Amino acid sequence: MTLFSALIPPDRVLDQVAAALGTPGGEGFRWSPREDWHVTLGFYGADDPAGRGDWLAGRLAGAGPLDLRLEKAATFPGVLWLSVSGTGLHELALRAGAESEGRPYVAHLTLARFPRDRPDAASAWEERLAGFTSETWTATEAVLMSSDREQGVSRYRVIRSYALNHARD
Repeated sequence: MTLFSALIPPDRVLDQVAAALGTPGGEGFRWSPREDWHVTLGFYGADDPAGRGDWLAGRLAGAGPLDLRLEKAATFPGVLWLSVSGTGLHELALRAGAESEGRPYVAHLTLARFPRDRPDAASAWEERLAGFTSETWTATEAVLMSSDREQGVSRYRVIRSYALNHARD
Protein backbone atom coordinates (compact mmCIF):
# COMPACT_ATOMS: atom_id res chain seq x y z
CA MET A 1 0.00 0.00 0.00
CA THR A 2 1.39 3.36 -1.08
CA LEU A 3 0.39 6.39 0.99
CA PHE A 4 0.17 10.10 0.21
CA SER A 5 -1.65 13.17 1.52
CA ALA A 6 -3.79 15.35 -0.67
CA LEU A 7 -6.43 18.01 -1.11
CA ILE A 8 -9.52 17.06 -3.11
CA PRO A 9 -11.19 19.86 -5.07
CA PRO A 10 -14.97 20.16 -4.73
CA ASP A 11 -17.30 18.75 -7.38
CA ARG A 12 -18.09 22.17 -8.87
CA VAL A 13 -14.37 22.70 -9.62
CA LEU A 14 -14.01 19.17 -11.00
CA ASP A 15 -17.03 19.90 -13.23
CA GLN A 16 -15.14 22.88 -14.67
CA VAL A 17 -12.09 20.71 -15.38
CA ALA A 18 -14.23 18.04 -17.02
CA ALA A 19 -15.97 20.66 -19.18
CA ALA A 20 -12.62 22.12 -20.28
CA LEU A 21 -11.37 18.64 -21.24
CA GLY A 22 -14.49 17.63 -23.12
CA THR A 23 -14.01 14.09 -24.37
CA PRO A 24 -10.29 13.63 -23.90
CA GLY A 25 -8.32 11.62 -26.39
CA GLY A 26 -4.85 11.42 -27.74
CA GLU A 27 -2.80 8.49 -28.87
CA GLY A 28 -1.05 6.81 -25.96
CA PHE A 29 -2.75 8.96 -23.31
CA ARG A 30 -3.96 7.30 -20.10
CA TRP A 31 -6.43 9.75 -18.63
CA SER A 32 -6.85 9.88 -14.86
CA PRO A 33 -10.46 9.21 -13.90
CA ARG A 34 -12.27 12.14 -12.32
CA GLU A 35 -12.67 10.27 -9.02
CA ASP A 36 -8.86 10.17 -8.74
CA TRP A 37 -8.28 13.90 -9.27
CA HIS A 38 -6.46 15.39 -6.29
CA VAL A 39 -3.63 17.75 -5.35
CA THR A 40 -0.85 15.79 -3.66
CA LEU A 41 0.71 17.37 -0.59
CA GLY A 42 3.20 14.72 0.52
CA PHE A 43 4.16 11.31 -0.86
CA TYR A 44 5.17 8.61 1.63
CA GLY A 45 5.47 5.41 -0.38
CA ALA A 46 4.91 2.08 1.37
CA ASP A 47 4.13 2.96 4.97
CA ASP A 48 2.02 2.04 7.98
CA PRO A 49 -1.36 3.85 7.66
CA ALA A 50 -1.91 4.24 11.42
CA GLY A 51 1.59 5.56 12.10
CA ARG A 52 1.60 7.88 9.10
CA GLY A 53 -1.90 9.05 9.95
CA ASP A 54 -0.86 10.04 13.47
CA TRP A 55 2.30 11.71 12.16
CA LEU A 56 0.26 13.71 9.64
CA ALA A 57 -2.28 14.72 12.30
CA GLY A 58 0.53 16.25 14.31
CA ARG A 59 2.05 17.97 11.28
CA LEU A 60 -1.28 19.49 10.15
CA ALA A 61 -2.46 20.53 13.62
CA GLY A 62 -3.15 24.26 13.56
CA ALA A 63 -3.27 24.51 9.77
CA GLY A 64 -5.98 26.74 8.42
CA PRO A 65 -8.12 26.66 5.28
CA LEU A 66 -6.64 27.68 1.93
CA ASP A 67 -8.18 29.49 -1.01
CA LEU A 68 -7.06 27.65 -4.16
CA ARG A 69 -7.71 27.50 -7.87
CA LEU A 70 -6.64 25.31 -10.77
CA GLU A 71 -4.98 27.00 -13.72
CA LYS A 72 -3.28 26.35 -17.03
CA ALA A 73 -1.86 23.01 -18.09
CA ALA A 74 1.80 22.05 -18.04
CA THR A 75 3.82 18.86 -18.28
CA PHE A 76 6.43 16.81 -16.49
CA PRO A 77 8.06 14.09 -18.58
CA GLY A 78 5.12 11.86 -19.47
CA VAL A 79 2.54 13.72 -17.34
CA LEU A 80 -0.07 16.35 -18.31
CA TRP A 81 -1.31 18.38 -15.34
CA LEU A 82 -3.06 21.55 -14.21
CA SER A 83 -1.21 23.97 -11.96
CA VAL A 84 -2.62 24.91 -8.56
CA SER A 85 -2.23 28.31 -6.99
CA GLY A 86 -3.08 29.67 -3.60
CA THR A 87 -1.40 31.44 -0.71
CA GLY A 88 -0.13 29.01 1.89
CA LEU A 89 -0.29 25.87 -0.27
CA HIS A 90 3.47 25.41 -0.46
CA GLU A 91 3.80 25.82 3.30
CA LEU A 92 1.01 23.28 3.94
CA ALA A 93 2.68 20.82 1.58
CA LEU A 94 5.99 21.21 3.40
CA ARG A 95 4.24 20.49 6.71
CA ALA A 96 2.78 17.36 5.09
CA GLY A 97 6.21 16.14 4.00
CA ALA A 98 6.60 17.55 0.49
CA GLU A 99 10.19 17.78 -0.72
CA SER A 100 11.23 14.92 1.58
CA GLU A 101 12.10 13.01 -1.60
CA GLY A 102 14.63 15.67 -2.53
CA ARG A 103 12.50 17.23 -5.29
CA PRO A 104 10.99 20.71 -5.18
CA TYR A 105 7.24 20.72 -4.58
CA VAL A 106 5.12 21.61 -7.61
CA ALA A 107 1.42 21.80 -6.80
CA HIS A 108 -0.56 20.10 -9.55
CA LEU A 109 -3.55 17.97 -10.46
CA THR A 110 -2.62 15.11 -12.81
CA LEU A 111 -4.86 14.80 -15.86
CA ALA A 112 -3.09 12.16 -17.95
CA ARG A 113 0.05 10.20 -18.59
CA PHE A 114 1.61 9.80 -22.02
CA PRO A 115 4.74 8.15 -23.42
CA ARG A 116 7.89 9.85 -22.14
CA ASP A 117 9.57 9.31 -25.49
CA ARG A 118 6.98 11.68 -27.03
CA PRO A 119 7.62 14.93 -25.12
CA ASP A 120 5.48 16.99 -27.52
CA ALA A 121 2.47 14.65 -27.31
CA ALA A 122 0.69 16.94 -24.85
CA SER A 123 1.43 20.26 -26.56
CA ALA A 124 -2.07 20.48 -28.08
CA TRP A 125 -3.57 19.95 -24.61
CA GLU A 126 -1.26 22.56 -23.10
CA GLU A 127 -2.47 25.03 -25.73
CA ARG A 128 -6.12 24.07 -25.28
CA LEU A 129 -5.91 24.54 -21.50
CA ALA A 130 -3.54 27.55 -21.51
CA GLY A 131 -6.32 29.97 -20.51
CA PHE A 132 -8.08 27.64 -18.09
CA THR A 133 -8.75 28.98 -14.61
CA SER A 134 -11.21 27.34 -12.24
CA GLU A 135 -13.24 29.20 -9.70
CA THR A 136 -11.51 29.67 -6.36
CA TRP A 137 -12.47 27.21 -3.64
CA THR A 138 -11.61 26.99 0.02
CA ALA A 139 -9.83 23.78 1.02
CA THR A 140 -11.00 22.97 4.55
CA GLU A 141 -9.79 19.37 4.66
CA ALA A 142 -6.67 17.39 3.83
CA VAL A 143 -6.75 13.61 3.47
CA LEU A 144 -4.40 10.66 3.84
CA MET A 145 -4.90 8.37 0.85
CA SER A 146 -3.76 4.94 -0.19
CA SER A 147 -2.99 3.74 -3.67
CA ASP A 148 -3.38 0.02 -4.29
CA ARG A 149 -2.79 -1.79 -7.59
CA GLU A 150 -5.75 -3.97 -8.57
CA GLN A 151 -5.65 -5.76 -11.91
CA GLY A 152 -3.00 -3.35 -13.19
CA VAL A 153 -4.95 -0.22 -12.19
CA SER A 154 -4.27 2.04 -9.22
CA ARG A 155 -7.22 2.51 -6.89
CA TYR A 156 -7.21 5.48 -4.52
CA ARG A 157 -8.96 5.41 -1.17
CA VAL A 158 -9.25 8.02 1.58
CA ILE A 159 -7.98 6.54 4.85
CA ARG A 160 -8.29 9.54 7.16
CA SER A 161 -9.21 13.21 6.92
CA TYR A 162 -7.86 16.27 8.73
CA ALA A 163 -9.76 19.52 9.23
CA LEU A 164 -7.96 22.66 8.12
CA ASN A 165 -9.85 24.95 10.48
CA HIS A 166 -7.36 27.10 12.35
CA ALA A 167 -8.53 30.71 12.22
CA ARG A 168 -6.95 32.82 9.49
CA ASP A 169 -5.16 36.01 10.41
